[in-house]
Amino acid sequence: MKIKRDIVDQIIAQAKAELPAEACGYLLGKKGIITYNYPMTNIDHSPEHFSFSPEEQFAAVRYARQENLDILANWHSHPVSPARPSREDIRLAYDPEILYLILSLETAEPVLNAFHIQESEVTKIELEIL
Repeated sequence: MKIKRDIVDQIIAQAKAELPAEACGYLLGKKGIITYNYPMTNIDHSPEHFSFSPEEQFAAVRYARQENLDILANWHSHPVSPARPSREDIRLAYDPEILYLILSLETAEPVLNAFHIQESEVTKIELEIL
């Protein structure tokens, strides 16, 4: 999977702005290249958990269709833990067709990792920043 540098910068900015809560969103694009961050609201406002607003999820799907983009991934931040799926992240990973990106703000330099999660099996995916 490839992701544009400006999208990574947007994700980091959103995650820092929403501290201490986890931030989240959808990542859109085509043919394995993420070109758009669709920011979402963490309706849980929690530093340890996130939930998407159903209304925003539907709006993201409509936007993707309107712009002829695919939802390639969802992402969320871990304010004080590593960039790897928690047990809860794995349990809630319901869509095997998309990737799950996790941004850690645990250290001074943010870390962004991508994972494929299917039936509780987690595989780290190479993420190339363009």
